[in-house]
Amino acid sequence: MNYKFRRETGAKTSDYYRMKTYKAENIRNIALCGHAGSGKTSLIEGVLYRAKISDRLGRISDGNTITDYDPEEIKRKASLGCKLASFEFKGQKSDIKINLIDTPGLLDFTGGLYEGVSAADTVMIAVSGKSGVKVGTQKAYDLAETLGKAKIFVITKVDDPEANYYNVLTDLKTKFGPTVCPVIVPVIKDRQVISYINLIEKKCYTYSDNGDPVECPMPTNDINDKVEYRLEGLQAAFAEAVAETDEELMDKFFGGEEFTQDELVRGLHAGMEKGIITPVICNGTGGTAADMILKEIELLMPSPAEAKPFGTVDGGEVKNTDGKLRAFIYRTVADPFVGKMSFIRVASGTLKSNTEYFNASSEQNEKIGKLYTLIGKKQIEMDEAPAGDICVAVKINGNTSDTITDGENVKILPIEFPKPTYKMAVSAKNQGDEAKIGTGLQRLAEEDKTLEIYTDPLTHETIIAGLGEQHLESAISKLKSKFGAEVILTEPKIAYRETIRKKVRVQGRHKKQSGGHGQFGDVVIEFEPCVSDELVFEEKVFGGAVPKNYFPAVEKGLQESMKKGVLAGCPVVGLKAILVDGSYHPVDSSELAFKIAAGVAYKEGLKQADPTILEPIGKLVVTVPDENTGEIMGDLNKRRARVIGMNPAGKGMTAIEAEVPMREMHSFTMQLRQVARGNGDFTLEHLRYEQLPAALVPNVILAMQSE
Repeated sequence: MNYKFRRETGAKTSDYYRMKTYKAENIRNIALCGHAGSGKTSLIEGVLYRAKISDRLGRISDGNTITDYDPEEIKRKASLGCKLASFEFKGQKSDIKINLIDTPGLLDFTGGLYEGVSAADTVMIAVSGKSGVKVGTQKAYDLAETLGKAKIFVITKVDDPEANYYNVLTDLKTKFGPTVCPVIVPVIKDRQVISYINLIEKKCYTYSDNGDPVECPMPTNDINDKVEYRLEGLQAAFAEAVAETDEELMDKFFGGEEFTQDELVRGLHAGMEKGIITPVICNGTGGTAADMILKEIELLMPSPAEAKPFGTVDGGEVKNTDGKLRAFIYRTVADPFVGKMSFIRVASGTLKSNTEYFNASSEQNEKIGKLYTLIGKKQIEMDEAPAGDICVAVKINGNTSDTITDGENVKILPIEFPKPTYKMAVSAKNQGDEAKIGTGLQRLAEEDKTLEIYTDPLTHETIIAGLGEQHLESAISKLKSKFGAEVILTEPKIAYRETIRKKVRVQGRHKKQSGGHGQFGDVVIEFEPCVSDELVFEEKVFGGAVPKNYFPAVEKGLQESMKKGVLAGCPVVGLKAILVDGSYHPVDSSELAFKIAAGVAYKEGLKQADPTILEPIGKLVVTVPDENTGEIMGDLNKRRARVIGMNPAGKGMTAIEAEVPMREMHSFTMQLRQVARGNGDFTLEHLRYEQLPAALVPNVILAMQSE
């Protein structure tokens, strides 16, 4: 039963249709990636329309595209998470199942890129014919290289009057080297695309108003005086790239023989699988040339049967042919209506519905109910998902990167997500919402592994950390729409500390008489600086001036007093207290009296001991393009950083190591992105405390008093 018939009947898909099971060699798993605005979502719309999966081309501006269906995505007009569009396609050689994974292009939502690429076998990178190679292009390519995935470029929007296909192609070759190989090229006349050449078929096509291809003569110089020259050069480069994939093809190439279409397909397919050829195809607006993209998906892209095996935590491999079930969850979605949805890539064996398995990551049994494949938000039921396929399970306990097996404790390597660096403090907007906020934030963190929720042990604030402002704004918006909880975001407090800089000797006395037994405690304490986060307490009392049974009360009084310093009310560190003398009353003295007396001595002693404020210092390692190091160094100097060293980080990048005050780093995530245009990252870890510059002390005191 085809999709068109199901649409025409108007019946519910799940009532009578299940996606049939495909062998691994007939499956294609593709992550569609690229910089924001490169045309990924429109490309998917064109492919699905051409494959007759949809009956209209959705538009991002209208909010009706198949993969950008989340309300937050419709509002922002951008993909915010990786989405699945699975469909059957009647190919030239056989029926195949195509799992298209649409990934976000915005840098704040890079976690979706990591999820999608981890589950795919081929990374299709969209590059705008207007704006060319961007940071998102490079990040997708580098991630595909790191994970050993096949790669293919799609130059989009080539029929836009502002597009320049050949400039973008040159840019791709410059950035990514000689592996870049054009396969589908546009024919341009007077800055307009009039047809498309398929170099594999050696045929040229125009497109009718309804998007159907119509073969036409190959272009000549009558159209453009550079056409024949360019075409000859493209065909020669194309043939040379194919020749390098096989010794037999190389011999034929040097013998001056032309390759057959089958040989070209075989060479390109092998080149993609080995990572030595990155084909370049193109398309126009409205799905133009999407039919040729579907052809190349079938013919050139490796199937799961040919793709690189998945690595395991213990250094082993999971091969497609292993037979035993090995599947990993590459994405988790917290849906308040459907429940938790787990997106699963089956690495080996067969995952069956209504079956109990073992979660090797949590070491708990996992009950799998119904299985689905998705076309955007539309669910189609599956009886089973074989090796190489992708499916969705609902309401299971597993989380992202968990491995599901048939009982063995084998763990597929988890996804290594980028670390969140942009932090804000969260507080409830309405009283009584704390429980909803806690639950909602926990669910969102399960869904998005680049989102971190924790309580700062020093300031006791709830912190939400992400990849940037848009990332946190989106999370808070979801918290409100999905879980009905509104919060306020503020800049996190800095965990200042107070300490002393000289030794003093003070007396603390507490005396109170109110009829009957009074209260009396008298201590003499020496305070001096030391290296310790905790109180260092000693006693050197002679002659029983203070009985031993009151020593613990004195120490406890000091410990409680240290929670607040005398300058800004910050906790005190680096304090040593020595009880040297005092006096007591045989009737009126008590533990409480000596505890209070210790507090009196503490307040007076710290005032005399030259108190100061300490600020936390962090260890920063920031990696930036070589050309941006000067600007970043200047920015770090403004943040009072001490640069420790600079080291080459490869691929035109430099790693800068520095020690920097934590109070200066809140805006660094956004500043680094602006300076390096998204092509930089950093880590920041607490290192130690140092004295706050005297000029800043009044500001900190004022800020702490106003809280």
